[in-house]
Amino acid sequence: MTDSTRTGKRERLAGAAMRVLHEQGVEKTTLADIARAADVPVGNVYYYFKTKDQLIEAAIDAHGRQLESMISTLEQLPTPQERLKSLLHGWIEQRDLTARYGCPTGTLASELDKRDDGLDRAIAKVMGELLDWVERQFQAMGRDDARELAVALFAAYQGISLLTNTFRDPGLMAVEGRRLERWIDSLA
Repeated sequence: MTDSTRTGKRERLAGAAMRVLHEQGVEKTTLADIARAADVPVGNVYYYFKTKDQLIEAAIDAHGRQLESMISTLEQLPTPQERLKSLLHGWIEQRDLTARYGCPTGTLASELDKRDDGLDRAIAKVMGELLDWVERQFQAMGRDDARELAVALFAAYQGISLLTNTFRDPGLMAVEGRRLERWIDSLA
C-alpha cells in the first residue's frame, strides 16, 4: 500500500467520522458506522485508528482543516464587513443540515464536554481559532470592542443553530442571518 493510498483512506475515514458524528452523535456512532460511510472495511479502520477516540481526534482535525480552508477563502474578500457577511452566508447555506443535526462543531463540542478525556479542549481550540479570526475582522473595522462583538456574533450563531435544530425550522436561521448582516453593517 502506498503512502498516498494510506493517506487517502485515513482522510476518508476522518471525513466520514466528521459527518457520522454530526449526524448520529458521539455515543451512538460506532467504528463500523464510520467505516461504512468511508467505504472502508471495518477491519482496516484499526490499521489507521486503534480507538474511537482517535477517530474523534481525526474528525476534530478535519474540522480544523475545513476551518483553515474557509478562512483562506474569506481572506480573499476586500473588507472585513464582506468577510464577516460571507461567513454568515456560509452558515445560512447550511441551514437545512443544521435543522436536522445542529451546528457540526458546536454539537460536537457540547457532546465532548460531557466526557472526561480531554477531547473537549481540542474542539474548543478549533472554535477558538474562528472566534479569534472574527475578532480580527472587527478590529480591522476599527472596533475597540472587537472581542465582545466576536463573542456576540458567535453566540448569536450558536443560539440560532440550537433553535433551528430544536424546531427543525431552517427559516429561523435565514431570518437571524439577515438581522446579523444588518448588525454588521451598522457597526462599520
